[in-house]
Amino acid sequence: MKKLLAAHRKHPREFEDFKFVYPVLSRRSGGISIGLNVNPDRKCSFDCIYCQVDRSAAPATERFDLSVAEKEMAAMLEWVASGGLVKHPQFRGVPAEQLQLKDVALSGDGEPTTLLNFAETVEMVAHLKPREVKLLLITDAAGLDRSNVKRGLATMDAHNGEVWAKLDAGTEDYFKLIDRSAIPFARILKNLTECAQARPIVIQSLFMKLYGHGPSAEEIVAYCERLQGILAAGGRIKQVQISTVARRPMAMINGRPSWHSVTALGDVELDAIRVCVQHRTGLACESYYGGHGSENSCGH
Repeated sequence: MKKLLAAHRKHPREFEDFKFVYPVLSRRSGGISIGLNVNPDRKCSFDCIYCQVDRSAAPATERFDLSVAEKEMAAMLEWVASGGLVKHPQFRGVPAEQLQLKDVALSGDGEPTTLLNFAETVEMVAHLKPREVKLLLITDAAGLDRSNVKRGLATMDAHNGEVWAKLDAGTEDYFKLIDRSAIPFARILKNLTECAQARPIVIQSLFMKLYGHGPSAEEIVAYCERLQGILAAGGRIKQVQISTVARRPMAMINGRPSWHSVTALGDVELDAIRVCVQHRTGLACESYYGGHGSENSCGH
């Protein structure tokens, strides 16, 4: 079990000599998820205070190259299918049943929907992956209204796709405090609603302590009201994934790394939020705790 938990905690986006493709053991997916880092430049529409991406140094690769990514994805899919993960040190000791490929995820060091050739990238993955393997988009929802993203989503819909979209707040003020985006909260809610009207989506929400204090009860109630608003407008929410900080936050707050200020909620605190959400919305919810290898809601 210790080896399994250690593997869950390790989510490096560099693997061997691959530039854009990496495998991780994902608790949320229930097995292996192949990540596609489409933002090696670390471009993102949010600046979340809990972000684990270290932006203090220049990225090793500045530009996503679709042709290189296609070759890497084909090689990774073949390697995973042949059982190569079992022999790799990163997954040593992990039971074989945990090493089954569950999905390919557009994720990485930024926001995937900022990618100019997003639709073409989705088509590449859809063409290569096995039919039964999911195609995930892990997104902050800011770019879901872009035309090339909508084209990519249509391709995903036809190829076992699923959108995992972030919602970390119930109010504009808390959204600005946590996600630190210039994009209006109303636009995020509109994008989430329209996306959920077209297909069932998964909502990913991360709550934490900031300077020792978690979100207020009023904020959680407002968060539930935002979910209810999506449902009332005809949106479909397949599941709500409620998590807390799992790895050291590397964003900056007032010139200091955010790990000085941002810490995980305890298991009981996180479960209290989950119970509140279930009670108020009737939605299926899962908790992903900080001390047990859960993934942060943004990226892998």
